[in-house]
Amino acid sequence: MTDKRMVAKQAPRFEMDAVMPNKEFAKVSLEENMKNDKWTVLYFYPMDFTFVCPTEITSLSDRYDEFEDLDAEVIGVSTDTVHTHKAWINTSRDDNGLGELKYPLAADTNHVVSREYGVLIEEEGVALRGLFIISPEGELMYSVVNHNNIGRDVEETLRVLQALQTGGLCPANWKPGQATL
Repeated sequence: MTDKRMVAKQAPRFEMDAVMPNKEFAKVSLEENMKNDKWTVLYFYPMDFTFVCPTEITSLSDRYDEFEDLDAEVIGVSTDTVHTHKAWINTSRDDNGLGELKYPLAADTNHVVSREYGVLIEEEGVALRGLFIISPEGELMYSVVNHNNIGRDVEETLRVLQALQTGGLCPANWKPGQATL
């Protein structure tokens, strides 16, 4: 794991193969999101076909329209292959699958992106639960990394994204619509 500070610096650039919402294979990249003047919500999870991961992945997908309204692209990443991602997407939620997803799942099979973002567990070849919010200018604005036993809160991710987009100073417990400092 890297010891260097990343927040308030340019985010590591990436391009990865991914399964798109239409279930086709394509590339996703930070450069593309920047070119389209989009925020990027990049999150890492350890592995397909596990127990905590589908709760996060589907929760983000269920609220994807809210991210889209905030000009944000969501990209999920694990070290699994696009073929494993697609198999999991093609498995129904009732069977611990993902079902339809509204955003891409990317494959970091060579571990480069996980390593650059400081979330790779080298000895296991899987990522920790890292979540990063990157501005349209490519600046890493937010970073949080959880132990793999703990799922993330979509509501908090949306709150932080909206706080960052105010461009102002947001006090503790700030909620969208409230005044900034």
